[in-house]
Amino acid sequence: MAFLQLLSCLAFVAAVSGCGVPTIKPDLSNMLKMTKGEDVIPGSWPWQVTLQRRGAHFCGGSIINNKWVVTAAHCKVKRTDRVVAGRHNMRSHRENIQVLKIAQVFRNKNFDMVGLSNDITLLKLATPAHYQDNVSPVCLPSVSDDFPEGTTCITTGWGKNKQDARRRLNILQQAALPLLSNTKCKTFWGNIIKDSMICAGANGISPCMGDSSGPLICKKKGTWTLVGIASWGNFSFSTNSPFAFTRVTKFIPFIKETLDNN
Repeated sequence: MAFLQLLSCLAFVAAVSGCGVPTIKPDLSNMLKMTKGEDVIPGSWPWQVTLQRRGAHFCGGSIINNKWVVTAAHCKVKRTDRVVAGRHNMRSHRENIQVLKIAQVFRNKNFDMVGLSNDITLLKLATPAHYQDNVSPVCLPSVSDDFPEGTTCITTGWGKNKQDARRRLNILQQAALPLLSNTKCKTFWGNIIKDSMICAGANGISPCMGDSSGPLICKKKGTWTLVGIASWGNFSFSTNSPFAFTRVTKFIPFIKETLDNN
């Protein structure tokens, strides 16, 4: 039964075509030299969305197909919130964005608010997103995909870039983070690290403060794959401790079942 489930999940991931290849090429030339992240090329991470409540950004998310967005459960998204795709500069009125209503919210039933394990929510859009240069999906991994320690991946978001900043940044940021094994991550965080999590960072760079639920993506076979969803970390803006992300490979069955049934 487990083997059949694995084959089903692999087929589900393979069926997602045209994902993970931005039409607008991102600039990664300075990634390994950065200490706090840098502005992205507009539209170069086209799956990144901003979740907004009363017109203000409160969490990030990732487009996985034209009807679905994945985010973190701790964001407590409501159907009255909005998904804004194609956004780069929060203060711009000239960007080709899409403001999308949410039809249904599917929070993982095993989410633990105390330990932030199983920190994943799926959002079904009321109206499908229209793919364009700055709006397209990220690839999902298969359940069997392995992303080894030391792999350099990218995280994006609109968080603060210093501890005493009063406001989030207006321009979407990107930063390069190496993956850590869970064994090594536990030397920082102890047994709060679960198998449903994957850690990255502790290399002098930290995800921007406030980047909850944004994507951690790694390149695999020429396409960008969603490996993690920003969950929690040291919000004193320490760059010497890793950040914990939801491990997406663990939730492919949850994603497949939710999409198939809804």
